[in-house]
Order: sequence, then C-alpha cells, then structure tokens
Amino acid sequence: MILPLLGLFLGLILGAFSPVVIPVAYAKFFSVALLASLDTVFGGLKAAHREQFDNTVFVSGFFLNALLAAFLVYIGDRLGLDLYYVALLAFGFRSFKNLAILRRYYLHK
Repeated sequence: MILPLLGLFLGLILGAFSPVVIPVAYAKFFSVALLASLDTVFGGLKAAHREQFDNTVFVSGFFLNALLAAFLVYIGDRLGLDLYYVALLAFGFRSFKNLAILRRYYLHK
C-alpha cells in the first residue's frame, strides 16, 4: 500500500520542482502516459485495500501502461488520427472507477 503512495508523492515533488520543460510537440505523449501511470497508481491502491497488491504487477503495469499509451499516441500521430482520445477515455474511465472504489472503501470504513 505504501509503494503506490510513495511513488505518487515522489513524482509530484519531482515534477513540481524540476526545471525540465516538456516541448509542446510531446505534450500529447506525456499527458496520456501520465494518465496511464496515475491509473496504475489508483489500481495499486485499490489492490492494496483488497490485500491483493503485488510489487511486480504494480511496477510492470506502471511502465507498460505508460509505454502502451504513448505508443498508441505515436501510432495515431503517424497515421494522422487522434488516437490519444481513445487512450484518454480508457485510462480516464479506469482512473475514475478506481477512485470511486477507493472512496467507497474509505466512506464505509
């Protein structure tokens, strides 16, 4: 349970105080990869509350989801299609679903 929260807070701190600026041309890639990564963090928190958390599944899912989302945006960009909307919808829906489950867990606890 602590690993997803630690990763989220570490990423927020690094992102807030980092001098790195993402070029506008890569904004789609990073926004979709960020949303996919957040989805994995929320899924990890949900799994931790269900006592099904596995570090290997979490870390592999974190990187693979981010890479798959960025790859989907890249393929769409090469084809001239806005496939990043598909990734935004899919990962956004899953993120809100995981947050709703976590919210219900905390409200009933």
